[in-house]
Amino acid sequence: MSPSSPAPDLLLLNGRFTTLDRTNPTASAVAIRDGQFVAVGRAEEIAPLADWTTTVVDLKGRSVVPGLIDGHTHVVRGGLSYNMELRWDGVRSLADAMNMLKRQVAMTPPPQWVRVVGGFTAQQFAEKRLPTLEELNAAAPDTPVFILHLYDRALLNAAALRVVGYTKDTPEPQGGQIMRDSAGHPTGLLLAKPNASILYGTLAKGPRLPFEYQLNSTRHFMRELNRLGVTSVIDAGGGNQNYPEDYAVIQKLADEGQLTLRIAYNLFTQKPRAEKEDFLNWTTTTKYRQGGDYFRHNGAGEMLVYSAADFEDFSQPRPDLPTRMESELEEVVRVLAENRWPWRMHATYDETITRALDVFEKVNRDIPLEGIHWLFDHAETITERSMDRIAALGGGISIQHRMAYQGEYFVERYGPRAAEATPPVAKMLSKGLRISAGTDATRVASYNPWVALAWLITGKTVGGLRLYPQHNCLDRDTALRLLTENVAWFSNEENRKGRIAVGQLADLIVPDRDFFACPEDEIAETTSELTIVGGRVVYGAGMFRHLDKSAPPPAMPDWSPVRVFGGYAGSGNRVGTEAQRLTAAKSCGCASDCAVHGHDHARAWSSTVPTSDLRAFWGALGCACWAI
Repeated sequence: MSPSSPAPDLLLLNGRFTTLDRTNPTASAVAIRDGQFVAVGRAEEIAPLADWTTTVVDLKGRSVVPGLIDGHTHVVRGGLSYNMELRWDGVRSLADAMNMLKRQVAMTPPPQWVRVVGGFTAQQFAEKRLPTLEELNAAAPDTPVFILHLYDRALLNAAALRVVGYTKDTPEPQGGQIMRDSAGHPTGLLLAKPNASILYGTLAKGPRLPFEYQLNSTRHFMRELNRLGVTSVIDAGGGNQNYPEDYAVIQKLADEGQLTLRIAYNLFTQKPRAEKEDFLNWTTTTKYRQGGDYFRHNGAGEMLVYSAADFEDFSQPRPDLPTRMESELEEVVRVLAENRWPWRMHATYDETITRALDVFEKVNRDIPLEGIHWLFDHAETITERSMDRIAALGGGISIQHRMAYQGEYFVERYGPRAAEATPPVAKMLSKGLRISAGTDATRVASYNPWVALAWLITGKTVGGLRLYPQHNCLDRDTALRLLTENVAWFSNEENRKGRIAVGQLADLIVPDRDFFACPEDEIAETTSELTIVGGRVVYGAGMFRHLDKSAPPPAMPDWSPVRVFGGYAGSGNRVGTEAQRLTAAKSCGCASDCAVHGHDHARAWSSTVPTSDLRAFWGALGCACWAI
C-alpha cells in the first residue's frame, strides 16, 4: 500500500499466517480493503495503516491459513434439504446414531419423514454395521424413515414403504433392486444395481421444503460449511437438480448479498439420451463465467452423458458402459469445445477414463482444447498411461475423499494391494498434473474438508483402516494446497484466490488448532474459530464470537434436526456419548439434553458459571458450549 491509499477496512494483527505464497510464505498481519488483501507482512509495518474507520482484530498468536475451497461438492442441492436431514456425519457409534433418530422421530410431525441422507459409512461406527430393519421399525413404527448409505443402498421402515407405495405388486425398477421376503413383499432394503437411480428416485417421493424454508436451509448449510473453514466451493451439479429451476434459491441469496460462501457452479444434464439438447440450449442461454465473485457459472458436468456414468458402488462389480458411450460423449464434447466451455466428467474407473480420452483426443484434432480447463472427477483407479494422456491434453483431475468412506468395501472386492493407490495422488503430483481435492458431499461422503485432509495425510479411512502406504500419502503443506490454491485453476480463478497474498480475495480462517503441529488423529476434528470471506466475518466462535454478525435466523421448520443436532457430529458440535450427555444434563440441572451447542438452556447455564469452569467442563465433553 502506498501512503496515499485509503485506509484498510480490516486489520488482523499478531497472527501466525501460513500464506501459501511462495514469495512471502509467512506473515504476522494482513490488511484488507474492498474484499481483497492489500498488505501482507509484519504487524509493526501494517498496524500504522489503520485509521479511525478500520476494524482491528488482535489474533493473539493464533495460526491462520487461507480459506478452504472444496473442489467438488453439491452445495446447491444439499442446501435445499439440509434443514430436513438428520446428519450422522462423524457419529462414532450406531447406538448414538439410533438415539438421535429416535429423538428426531418424536419431534417430526406427519406427513414429514426422518431422513439420513448420506455423509456417513457403517465403518465409522464402533459396531461396524448399519441398523437392522427391525431396529428401524421399532424406533419409528409410524413416522417414515429413509436412510441412504453411500451409493449402495437405502433402508426404509414400514411406514416409509407405505408412503412411497412399494408393495408386492411393484415391478422391479430399472437399475435397482427392491429386496423382498419369501412372500414377495418389500423388506425395506433398496439396492443400487448398477446405479443409484432407485435410491434417489425414492428419496424424491418425500415432501420438499417450501421456498422460504429452502432459503433458510441453504443459509444454515453455508453456515455449517463456514464453521468448518470452507470459504469457496465448486458445485458439480447433481441428479434431480435442474437449471435454472433448482438454482432459484441460491440465485436469490446471491442477488440479496446473503451468500457467505463463493460458489462456482457446473451444469449437470438431466436428460438420458438427450444430453446434447441440454448443452446446446445452455451454451446459447448461459454465458461461461457469468456472475460475480460469489456466484458464477463454471462450465459443464459432472454428468456429460449418462452412458458414461460409472457409479462407484464398490459393493457391486465395475459396470460395463454401453458401446454408444463414445458417440454420445463426442456429440456433447464437440458442443462444449466449440463454445469454449470447460467440463468436468465423473469417472471412477480407468476403463471409463481411457474410453473418454479417446473421445477427447479425437475432438482435439478438430477443435484444439488448449486453454479449456477440463477435468476428470474421482479417478480412483486411474493408470499412469491415462495420467500422461491427460497431461498431454492439458486437463486436470479433481479427487475426493470417497475412499475414506468406501475403502473397506473396495478392499473387500479388489484386495488391499489394489487399494494402495486409489487414487494415486502422489504419482499424479509427481507428474506435474493439475490436481485439486474436495469431498463430493453431501451423499456419498461428508462435507467436512478436514476429513479429506486427514485422509490425504494419513491414508486412513474414517473407520481407521490404513489404505495407503506412506509413499502415497501427502505432507500437510501439499495436502492443504489441494484444498486451497490448487482449486483456483479448476474455476479459472488463478491468482484470484487460494493464497493470502496482495491482490487476492480476502478469504481466510483461524482454525481451532494448529493444522501443521497438531497430532494426525486430531486433523479431522478441526473447525474454524474465525472465518472471513471477502474481508467479512461469516463465522466466529470463542474469542471471535463478538465479530460474527452473519448467523441466520433459527432453522426452519421448528422440528428441523439442525435445531437439535446441528451438522457434523465431531469437532465440538455435540457432547460425545449418551452417558456424557446425561452427565451434562444433570450438571446444569436441566431435564433436557445439553448436548447441543447453542441450546437455550446451555446458554442460560453458561451465563451463571465462570468462564474457566465452563471451558474445562464443556471441553472435557468435547463441546464448544462454553463459548456461547
